[in-house]
Amino acid sequence: MIGLTAKQLEHYKNKGYVSPVNALTFSEAKEIRDEIEKIEKNWPSALEGINRNYIHLISPIFNKVCLNKNILDAVQSIIGKNILICGTTLFIKNPNEKGFVSFHQDAKYIGLEPHNWVTVWLAVTDANEQNGCMRMLPGSHKENLKTHEEKFDENNLLTRGQTITNVSLNKTDPIILKAGQISLHHPTIVHGSGLNHSNDRRIGFVIQSYIGDNVDQVIGKMYVQRARGEDKYKHHEYSKIPLELMGKNEVNSQNKANEELAKIFYSGSKKIGKF
Repeated sequence: MIGLTAKQLEHYKNKGYVSPVNALTFSEAKEIRDEIEKIEKNWPSALEGINRNYIHLISPIFNKVCLNKNILDAVQSIIGKNILICGTTLFIKNPNEKGFVSFHQDAKYIGLEPHNWVTVWLAVTDANEQNGCMRMLPGSHKENLKTHEEKFDENNLLTRGQTITNVSLNKTDPIILKAGQISLHHPTIVHGSGLNHSNDRRIGFVIQSYIGDNVDQVIGKMYVQRARGEDKYKHHEYSKIPLELMGKNEVNSQNKANEELAKIFYSGSKKIGKF
């Protein structure tokens, strides 16, 4: 195992994130983009709404990414050797559209406790300030969960449009990545992203999240896959490993997982968003 360096781990401890970390080659990242665009062409609505989640269940290529050794080595440096894949999400910002992600904390609504988990954000395309890369509020992971307003903005890529207000952009760090690189961030760090002002798509493949086997889902039910080590606690049900792209069994597995995920995301909410 290579894993993160002592300097990278210290940065994660103090700032709440580490970036960039080399993970995939450019050609491997291109393979993911090609898979996404193949699905969009042949199954036009397959990645829309709630179906942008649990995408590793519908494609062997997506699933292979989650098991990438470079990614798992980095994750193990943070949460230990027993690693479960808890979920995946696509964040796609097309040019000339108004999609954004409001400042928020992942741990606010997702129900994973204790916080022995980490989110990996993989750049399928380059991510920079022009095309709306993530921005992190360094050190905010050391604070308690903050109040989030549920705005349900039409262009917000989050489920409820959950928003922490009055975050100063000048105090945030841009997470600039080349295609194939990853960032890793803490469950409670405040982060968000702005508009894509470029002429190309900005695509992020997010493993949200890798969890230690001691992490339980306290709101509902999630389907997991063992990525490395053991699952001593057995808190969760296991998903089926995909054998073909968009096969009947694969789509059924994704639909089953997303039905439970929606219950978690909208627990206690009187309104349902489009994601």
